[in-house]
Amino acid sequence: MRYAIIIEKAEGNYSAYVPDLPGCVTTGITLEEIEKNMKEAIQFHLDGLSEEGLPIPEPTTFCEYIEA
Repeated sequence: MRYAIIIEKAEGNYSAYVPDLPGCVTTGITLEEIEKNMKEAIQFHLDGLSEEGLPIPEPTTFCEYIEA
């Protein structure tokens, strides 16, 4: 599955979350660290849902950029 993530720049780091997986969040100092951490966070989140017998949400969010 391919999930969209939202990355936000903070003062000293980045934070990211997955709109299709409420509660799946991470932080990192660099964008590379965010990507690594987010992959781990998504897998951890999906493993937890599976262990609890809960359904795995299908990815429904997509992203586009609009120039203004």
